Amino acid sequence: MTGPQTRRRVEGMVLFAAYAACVPFANWLIGHVGTMCIPHGPCVLPVAPGLMAPSGVVAASLALILRDLVQRRLGLAWSAVAVGVGAALSAIFAPPALILASTLAFAVSETLDLAVYTPLQRRGLVIAALASSLAGLVADSLVFLTLAFGNLDLLAGQVVGKFWVVLATLPALAAVQARDRRLGLSTDPS
Repeated sequence: MTGPQTRRRVEGMVLFAAYAACVPFANWLIGHVGTMCIPHGPCVLPVAPGLMAPSGVVAASLALILRDLVQRRLGLAWSAVAVGVGAALSAIFAPPALILASTLAFAVSETLDLAVYTPLQRRGLVIAALASSLAGLVADSLVFLTLAFGNLDLLAGQVVGKFWVVLATLPALAAVQARDRRLGLSTDPS
């Protein structure tokens, strides 16, 4: 492997590990920090006063972005493996009452993220990641809240909270995109 290829592979494996870590972290937050929000508690969104979301929102949002980066560095096949690993980790680490909600929400949202990102990736990382994350975060929120709580009371908070996390990553994604162009790395290594 050449220098850029080795770098791509190493970065991809680090991103894969970070992606996999997001899943148990999101479930740990739900199980230990909480799913029910109290005023001024850990679920109140500082960027959107009056909106609340379960505590795993940040980690779930990062998973969407990291999956896109895994695909950018390692290819579609590794990205599909990452979704499977993430769903399995979700089933293992979710609090017992939330196993089904967490696992299905993760599998659906990450698969949708992959389906949207893949055809858009040639238009640029920022555009593809933003579009795929929006699709994934809405799907994740709808599936998780419906299965976990039987209602969509926290939907606005979930969507806004995840959207803010995605927006916060855009400068870093733009820097990755610019560096890849400078190094002559393609958008898909497969």
